[in-house]
Amino acid sequence: MKLFYSLVLLTAVTANGLFAAGQENPAPQGRVFVTALPIDNVSVSPGHRSPVQLTFHVESGYHINSSKPMSEELIPTQVHFSLPGEVAVGKIEYPAGELMNFPFDPTTKLSVYSGDFVVRGLIVAPTAAALGTYTIHGELKYQACDNNACYPPKKLPFTFNVKITPGGKRLPRARPN
Repeated sequence: MKLFYSLVLLTAVTANGLFAAGQENPAPQGRVFVTALPIDNVSVSPGHRSPVQLTFHVESGYHINSSKPMSEELIPTQVHFSLPGEVAVGKIEYPAGELMNFPFDPTTKLSVYSGDFVVRGLIVAPTAAALGTYTIHGELKYQACDNNACYPPKKLPFTFNVKITPGGKRLPRARPN
């Protein structure tokens, strides 16, 4: 019976210590873990494609899973777009993750992004695309972690403009009379 009470007391003290530790260093609610760097406007003519580079910055002390995490249980980093009908997105290329191990499991390496990382893609204007400027809305879905814990998944919205320009055909020069 004395052992039972000792275990209950030990559990209560440990739980209280964890609660107090959580109060001193609470999970960063509303914390921004990742930011999107400004994205250059993209120009493309109908029937052509043009590259786009999306640069993101993971705050110091944190990492996010790569687009191809080492385990199915881990949430991959992904980019999604909401597009006007005049624009499409071609192949998206994510960088390779950096293989790192962390104190919670030093024997297992995880594929993560930290610091700056770049996602590349192609903007495609269909042949019948109307000329003009279109705003592309995107979203980076990720899960941030530090060396001790992971936080709920987040979505980071971003935007950039695509200008559909004439096909680059040169008009003939006017001849002097």
